[in-house]
Order: sequence, then structure tokens, then C-alpha cells
Amino acid sequence: MTKYTDQGKQDTRSGYGAGMTELGRTNPNVVALCADLVGSLKIDTFIEENPERFFQVGIAEANMMGMAAGLTIGGKIPFASTFANFATGRVYDQIRQSIAYSDKNVKICASHSGLTLGEDGATHQILEDIGLMKMLPGMTVINPCDFNQTKAATIAIAEHHGPVYLRFGRPKVANFTPVDQKFEIGKALMLNEGTDVTIIATGHLVWQALLAAESLENQGISAEVINIHTIKPLDDKAILDSVKKTGCVVTAEEHNYLGGLGESVARVLATHHPTPQEFVATQDTFGESGTPEQLMEKYGLNNKAIEAAVLKVLKRK
Repeated sequence: MTKYTDQGKQDTRSGYGAGMTELGRTNPNVVALCADLVGSLKIDTFIEENPERFFQVGIAEANMMGMAAGLTIGGKIPFASTFANFATGRVYDQIRQSIAYSDKNVKICASHSGLTLGEDGATHQILEDIGLMKMLPGMTVINPCDFNQTKAATIAIAEHHGPVYLRFGRPKVANFTPVDQKFEIGKALMLNEGTDVTIIATGHLVWQALLAAESLENQGISAEVINIHTIKPLDDKAILDSVKKTGCVVTAEEHNYLGGLGESVARVLATHHPTPQEFVATQDTFGESGTPEQLMEKYGLNNKAIEAAVLKVLKRK
């Protein structure tokens, strides 16, 4: 069925760390800032090799965003990294005024996003960050699916001029994309061609979508799977080309259904090609403490939930 196999589970935050290590060796303008979470962001090697290009700001995330904006004026490319909850919700005003409105070349790199943060609980499990960031004019929003893609995305955004929000996570998940796959901002990836239903997934839900498609194939249902790693700018053409063929769509994301990938897809469809759609996402709720697996099961963010959504949307065609 699928040509993709799990090459071994790795955390996407380590993909960020690997990307930063490479940028430290290849791009002298890249600098790193962190809000007292170096170990969690996996940037130790970058710091060891480039101590003069690292700024430890402590637990002062708002100040970090202001510093990052200022560093761009001197031609630096700052990568400001912390947990997703602190990288967006805690500092939204600073991002809006000093980075987005001012069109500063800052890369906001956010780990520990979504429910898979796990045991730290609802206060740290931000499920609104994609919505917050995608509504800012000029902000690029990227949510890669595995270690390899996160590394590639980290390297790619250094070459992109303008503010970027890069979202990744804590748990070890399937690493299945090719190690040498080129990362193109705004370009969706077709992972599995199908004719009956389109599954559009982002982040940790991409692998779950592939698992769901495999199960559906055993039931005689042909599912097309698309990896939307860039939520803004969205690849409208890839979405429309697929749904015009299949006639229905399921979107899957580790985020609130309000303001996330699903709503962006719905806007495209409502504008150009109205299509039955089901949403696999959290249902306007906060999370709670638990293992990532327990939480993804309880809140309906896994392959079984995607499969159920497909069976539901097929009845609406």
C-alpha cells in the first residue's frame, strides 16, 4: 500500500536541533536564542560549536522576541526557540508589533506543541498556536511531520526572508520521510494517491493518516493522503486537485478545530469547490495530563479517529 515505512522513532525537536547544527556550520548569519530550555530544544551542539552566536535570555520570552527583532536589523537571522505555549500565547503582542507588523526576519521555533506534550498538562499544551500565528499578516506557518522533515524545514526557513513560525513536538514518533527530500515552503506533498476520499494531515497526524489509509484499503476504500507541512501559505491547488477527484475530505491535526488547518482547507473549498469535510482535531477544549498515547486516544487524534471520520464523510458524498 504505502511506500513509506517507519525508519525508527525520533522526536521532531531533535530534528530541529540537527537542523540548527547544520545551519551553525553553513550559515554564519544564523544566531540562536532560547528561554532557559536549551536541553529541551536540542540545540546543545549549535551552542558548543558557536558560543558567540547564542543568547540565553532566561525565562523572559517577551524580551527574547524583542531581541530577535533587533538582531535582524544587523543582518542576523535569529532562531528564537522555546515551548510552543510560551512562543505564542505568552508573547503574542511582541510578535505582532515587533516581528509581524515590522516584517522582521525572525524564526519563531516552538517545541512541545499540542497534546503530545503529555504529562505537563493543559497549561503547557497549546492547541491554539497555529490559529494565532496564521492570522498575523506576513507570517509563514510550518508544521512538519517527522524528524527528517523538521530538520529540512529548519534549514529551509533560514533561506526564506520574513517571519516564520515553525512548530514541532516532544515525543518520539515515526520517522518516515526521505532523509534527502527537498523542503519547499508552501508545497504540499502527495504521500498516497487515491480516488474515494482525500485525507489532508499535518504534523504528528500525517503518519496516523497513512496508517488509516492502509486500514481503509483493506476495506476497499481508496484514500489519497496529502501532507500539508505549510499551513500558511496553503497549497490551494493541491487541495482542489485532490478533492475534485475524490469528492470528499478529512482534515487531521493536533490542534483545535477552530482556527487550524481544517478551517484553512474549509475556506479554500467554500470559495472554490464546496465539498463534504470532516475534522479530526480537538473540539474546542483544553487538554489534561497523561501520556501522549492516552491523550491522542481520548481526544480522537489518531489513525482510528481518522478512519472513523472517513467512513462518516463518505456517506455525505
